[in-house]
Amino acid sequence: MISAISWVPRGAAKLVPVEAEPPTQEEIDEAIKTISLHTEGGSDADEDDDDNGNMEVDGAVEEDAEEVDEVAQAKAAAKALANGAVDDVADELEELNMDNYDDEEEGLEIFSSGQGDLYYASNDLDPYLNNNDDDDDDEEIEDMTIKPTDLMIVCAYNEDDVNSLEVNLLEESEDGDLNMFVHHEVPLADFPLCTAWMDFNLKGSDKGNFVAVGTMDPAIEIWDLDIVDEVQPHVVLGGHSKKKKKVKGKKAKKYKKGSHRSSVLGLAWNKEVRNVLASASADKTVKIWDVSVGKCAVTLEHHDDKVQSVAWSQQSPEVLLSGSFDKSVAMNDMKDGGQSCNKWSVEADVESLAWDPHNEHSFMVSLENGMVQAFDKRTASSNSGSGRPTFTLHAHEKAVSSISFSPSIPNFLATGSTDKMVKLWDLSNNQPSCIAFLNPKLGAVFSVSFSNDSPFLLASGGSKGKLKVWNTLTEPAVANKFGK
Repeated sequence: MISAISWVPRGAAKLVPVEAEPPTQEEIDEAIKTISLHTEGGSDADEDDDDNGNMEVDGAVEEDAEEVDEVAQAKAAAKALANGAVDDVADELEELNMDNYDDEEEGLEIFSSGQGDLYYASNDLDPYLNNNDDDDDDEEIEDMTIKPTDLMIVCAYNEDDVNSLEVNLLEESEDGDLNMFVHHEVPLADFPLCTAWMDFNLKGSDKGNFVAVGTMDPAIEIWDLDIVDEVQPHVVLGGHSKKKKKVKGKKAKKYKKGSHRSSVLGLAWNKEVRNVLASASADKTVKIWDVSVGKCAVTLEHHDDKVQSVAWSQQSPEVLLSGSFDKSVAMNDMKDGGQSCNKWSVEADVESLAWDPHNEHSFMVSLENGMVQAFDKRTASSNSGSGRPTFTLHAHEKAVSSISFSPSIPNFLATGSTDKMVKLWDLSNNQPSCIAFLNPKLGAVFSVSFSNDSPFLLASGGSKGKLKVWNTLTEPAVANKFGK
């Protein structure tokens, strides 16, 4: 499945990514030890079946077509042999007269007319030795090159027991056609649940190309997307300590200082205060990380159940929203360390949050019961349950797992649901209306996200493990309303 999607801003990636250095023996041993720990005991998230973010997985797993073909061919071969194909082979061998194979025919020269044809004056003239290595290298570099016009999409991907980040490139032609392919993959040890792109470089002053990943494990991994074939994250925030503490004579897992204690369900990078990352967890807490030192700076404990989503305000970068399974949304002002907290009650478990990029006071909340509610932050008070919604929209028949505002088109919202549908909404005058919808054949939809560089391109992913990019401008209603 694809559980999360993050767009990489155009031009943020290196023109030609760097190949990772081969791992040292110490790194190999450490990786083996980590895999063994996960295999033996799993993460603490295993203790709670709901720690996967309430994601509903659709249907059966598709079989690999190539494997099916190979099995079919093997069965056909066995059947042919059973029906007498052996006799046919014997007849063919007899026609070849293999008994007299070594007898030379009169006048036949075994090799050629002269010894001059048996070798070349130099290896450069021998077509069998000159294999054009330079041409192969040029082709490989061309395949890995990221053009300035390319768009990059990072997907949190899982298939059976394989977890990874898929780094996809999207090419736009002049006539609007889209060509998408996987550029490279990043291996993950645990099931990925959420992602957040960021440009803060811990190991240098220049901006970089990184993605933070939250998984079923309490650690947060930050990977450098400009390095291919990398096996170790750039930075790890929190997680299990290498040392184990004893509880009643038994060894128990010990956590790094400031770490989450369960699955990381949501991540949000602060684009203004670039070294700051917020995380939401099934352990009921929200944490604010200072990535520059790799440590947790603040832990917020204002929710009574799993925290599913976090979002920084774009206009007020010190303001953080969090949504929980306790059916509430909280707003914290981090100027005072998050001590001041305002809350709103909602109808059901929170699935996702999004600030309106065109209205500094407005934010949207999507819920497990298929509803989407809009709120004005000015209605907040310290009393839980204060502030009526601006509007409530029955958007889908099942959980609305993801919402996304178009970054440069006001009042244009996309919603994705476990009912397998993606819908586009016009929110003008706080009177939402559905102007287009699509079943993208992705199964239950877990993530939708508009591109910052091409505001009509909407990426979607779901339980079938496929990524789809929808050019919403091709929809007549979208073109009529927002095309100008």
